[in-house]
Amino acid sequence: MLELFIGLAVTIAVGYFIVKGYRPAGTLLTAGIFLLLLTGILGHTVLPAKVASTGNMVTDALEYVKYMLQYRGGGLGMQIMLLCGFASYMTHIGANNVVVKQFSKPLSFIKSPYVLLVAAYIVACLMSLAVSSATGLGVLLMATLFPMMTAMGISRPAAVAVCASPAAIILSPTSGDVVIAAEKSGLALDVFAVQTVLPVSICAIIVMAAAAFFWNKYLDKKDSSPMERVDVSTIKVDAPAFYCILPFLPIIGVFLFNGRTIPGLSLDIYTIVVCSIFLGALVNFVTKRFNGKQSLEDLESCYQGMADAFKGVVMLLVAAGVFAQGLMSIGAIDNLLHLADKAGAGGVALMLILTGLTVAAAIATGSGNAPFYAFVELAPSLAAKMGLNPAFLIIPMLQASNLGRTISPVSGVIVATSGMGKISPFEVVKRTSVPVLAGLITVIFGTLVLVPMSA
Repeated sequence: MLELFIGLAVTIAVGYFIVKGYRPAGTLLTAGIFLLLLTGILGHTVLPAKVASTGNMVTDALEYVKYMLQYRGGGLGMQIMLLCGFASYMTHIGANNVVVKQFSKPLSFIKSPYVLLVAAYIVACLMSLAVSSATGLGVLLMATLFPMMTAMGISRPAAVAVCASPAAIILSPTSGDVVIAAEKSGLALDVFAVQTVLPVSICAIIVMAAAAFFWNKYLDKKDSSPMERVDVSTIKVDAPAFYCILPFLPIIGVFLFNGRTIPGLSLDIYTIVVCSIFLGALVNFVTKRFNGKQSLEDLESCYQGMADAFKGVVMLLVAAGVFAQGLMSIGAIDNLLHLADKAGAGGVALMLILTGLTVAAAIATGSGNAPFYAFVELAPSLAAKMGLNPAFLIIPMLQASNLGRTISPVSGVIVATSGMGKISPFEVVKRTSVPVLAGLITVIFGTLVLVPMSA
């Protein structure tokens, strides 16, 4: 039991320091090394069986950091860096803005403010296929859809809530979180994303859209905001209209080159994204009238995006892996499982526990990545011990991390959109709270119905 209390105390401390503004990667890494050192002091094995011991518990802790840098940085980390680099490139050449502009056109014909709100929310969710960053998408929507929504009579808080929440449910099969979840579930990316996650996501989006309709209508009756007229035609897009296809190239590639659509032609996600960057650069080169110098300058944004991804995502992934290993090595997870066994808890109870922990951590930290990266490391071993399908545990955690971020007043997307909308972050959280709760319940029930529990 001592190990469980230590793990709980360190986890609470991690959440506290991150809320206080400490860097998540550094905080998780420090906590993970601390737990690994405590593991050695308590006489437990510091390293997993697949990593050879150095013969000293202090250097063993650092050895695991090295292992995670090699394993995560060179494998999954490279996938994430490529995807983030591609997304940065699409933003730089204006392709993401074209996507938003094209999706915005149909909304201008809807007259009812609350029907428009639902339509805008669904369209915004579709845009998350092209713009993977929750904060980036929120800011983009605030600059484009927000003026149109307020011009159509949607209150300012409701419009901000729509812009802040489309990334609450993951749709994109090339999202970094989905890539990680697929790997941990032991499934091919396209099988996991489409056959396993997508049905649950669609159900959750429908329920959240309905909840947003009634909840915002109820709140607007209590405190309505003045109507603002903004000319949507003033939104400028410099790139050609056909650029709207470019951000979707990796998604198309995942389905096209899976070895089944075109027999004998199978490409992994690395090659697909590299091909997408190459095709995007080629199209941009032709569009810029064969201006090679400018085209190569534009590609620098891709490299910068990859560098930013290493700093902001890959190192977080490494740190979270070290933290998760610390929790497992010290025996906190085994103690938790023992308590669950004593209480008669089965697969459903374990799924609810992990989902609840992920939501709580996401709300406390304001991050959708850190909690998921930390807890998803535990899911395969827990599933193996209890004879469960890893996806049964991972899917609710995957969605819960993003749902929790959407009701965190310290999350980047909430802070950014509320600031642009000139309202309090807590007002935005109030607007997103009920739809997020409805979405979380839907995800849990959807998992129970659509995802096999047993391995």
